[in-house]
Amino acid sequence: MKSPDLVAVSTFPSRTDALIAKGVLDETGIESMIRSDNVGGMYPALGGTDLLVKAEDLERATEALHRRRRPRSTGWW
Repeated sequence: MKSPDLVAVSTFPSRTDALIAKGVLDETGIESMIRSDNVGGMYPALGGTDLLVKAEDLERATEALHRRRRPRSTGWW
């Protein structure tokens, strides 16, 4: 995947949450990658973690993640 072809399907508060969502996309055959800037792991809470997909897969990826999302009171997963 080339960077210009990628869009963020969602931003997560932690890398762990993004990895879980990436697993959901992997199960449905959607290629994705994680982007985060946490200064090499020194500051994991510095910012959110983006889950990137090809622009052409954005709608399918969004639908796949929404199907797996739990109610807000129990957290993202």
